[in-house]
Amino acid sequence: MAKEKKKIGIIGAGKMGGALLGGILRAGIVSPQELIVADQDRRRLEELKEKFEIEATALNRRAAEAEMVILAVKPQVVGEVIDDIAKVVKTETLLVSIAAGVPLGFIEKRLGKECPVIRAMPNTPAMIGEGATALAAGRKAAEKEMALARRVFEAVGKTVVVKEELMDAVTGLSGSGPAYVFTVMEALADGGVQMGLDRETARLLAVQTVLGSAKLALVSDLHFGELRDMVTSPGGTTIAGLRALEEGKIRATIMAAVEAATRRSQALGRS
Repeated sequence: MAKEKKKIGIIGAGKMGGALLGGILRAGIVSPQELIVADQDRRRLEELKEKFEIEATALNRRAAEAEMVILAVKPQVVGEVIDDIAKVVKTETLLVSIAAGVPLGFIEKRLGKECPVIRAMPNTPAMIGEGATALAAGRKAAEKEMALARRVFEAVGKTVVVKEELMDAVTGLSGSGPAYVFTVMEALADGGVQMGLDRETARLLAVQTVLGSAKLALVSDLHFGELRDMVTSPGGTTIAGLRALEEGKIRATIMAAVEAATRRSQALGRS
């Protein structure tokens, strides 16, 4: 007897695929019985099957039979995965790719059929439900498909919709951004240790300072500069620290990091 068609199929059960899987189920978008995941790592499949009570398979084609298919695989293998599933993907199937740098045009052409395709760029905080995801619609993706994609990715954080030509900038900012923030956090903690704090205390203070600052910025209508000025008293400690940051060109350096990552994403897309 043929197995029933699933509502959502996820191809790729790595960190991001697993994060989406957990978020989708926690949000109740579908039941475990309506979701299927495919991966080549059989140990990972058994782990997910036991944890979430879902169908798990090594066959990408089985997951591609779902109504909505999420490609959560590395950019280097997107082409071969599409070749594998193209025959079972229907024109009504919604295909969402989270492969960094892979253009919508490449996916649509490789599929060889007129199904709706959406490109997504989530980031690693999606693993704890605090991700930032940008979505770009393909030629056939209408408002209905975009609404469904937003619902899925809002299960693991905040979502924005952008034009595809801006997806490389999204990659450079929020896609790579957690690495920049972790570097700043490490430097903050190291500075505390340099000034005499023990490592554990310095780490806690650095993490909570970044977390609290981010939450304050999220709920406030104030410009980042105004929030900074709230901490900066005339002749005080903060302005002395800010001067040191400016001497180190921290803002120009971070802006350059976003630009470099964006350029790299563009180069990957062309190749």
